[in-house]
Amino acid sequence: MINFNGSIVKNESIDSLITNRGFKYGDALFETLKVVNSKILFWEDHYFRLMASMRILRMEIPMDFTMEFLESEILKLITQSDQINTIFKVRLYVNRAQGGLYLPETNEINYFITSEPLNNKEYSFDENNYVVDLYKDHYVNPGLLSTLKTNNKVLHVIANIYAKENNLDNCLLLNTNKNVVELTNGNIFLVSGNTVKTPPILDGCLKGIIRKQVIDIIMLDTELRIIEDSISPFELQKADELFMTNVITGIQPITKYRKKNYNYLVSKKLIRVLNEKLIS
Repeated sequence: MINFNGSIVKNESIDSLITNRGFKYGDALFETLKVVNSKILFWEDHYFRLMASMRILRMEIPMDFTMEFLESEILKLITQSDQINTIFKVRLYVNRAQGGLYLPETNEINYFITSEPLNNKEYSFDENNYVVDLYKDHYVNPGLLSTLKTNNKVLHVIANIYAKENNLDNCLLLNTNKNVVELTNGNIFLVSGNTVKTPPILDGCLKGIIRKQVIDIIMLDTELRIIEDSISPFELQKADELFMTNVITGIQPITKYRKKNYNYLVSKKLIRVLNEKLIS
């Protein structure tokens, strides 16, 4: 029996939620995917990131948990959807099976998949104002666990609330060394001249899928160079450009940080190349 919002209920769906280790302990991972015309964008990168994350969390990977199997499970959900859309945001969740307290009874896993329709097939370039500031109430711990997409996202949630309360579009998160790590929903890139800089993974930033794509694109560009190095808050106001990356938006230019306004020449170029990769 469960007291749910003042009502005593016996409901299997609520009970299964309460006993889910992702709910109880944040003992879960997820991948956010974009699916266009039954094609999962950058699926191989997503799959290998998920496998590496499961190993780090000592989850048991089933023998049939292959890239082909999970792709078929995702597309099975899409094809049976009542939506007429052909573009979806999909979340693939993996949690350790129920049982135990902080020490689990098993390392076996369960998974579930959700989907919701999207509108844009290609990544569009948003030139509207996008204003950010630092969030300094709490900090990201540098290290491997912070690079994983786990259910432990309380810091990102309250930073988003802070952004809304202060009429910001997003917040920049700092690690305990007071270096800029990422935004609440994506990786950060800083442009100075022909140099593009992004924090290294072990500073605590998410090992982002589009982060990897952008780094690969810049490495092939003869006019730009990429470096992975810590970013101090003092560098932000000296930069020519800031932009954020994630798999749903692609590349989001940041137009203002405090009194500093930015251009978006490099990010506009990069999103064009990123879209070209989608159809190649």
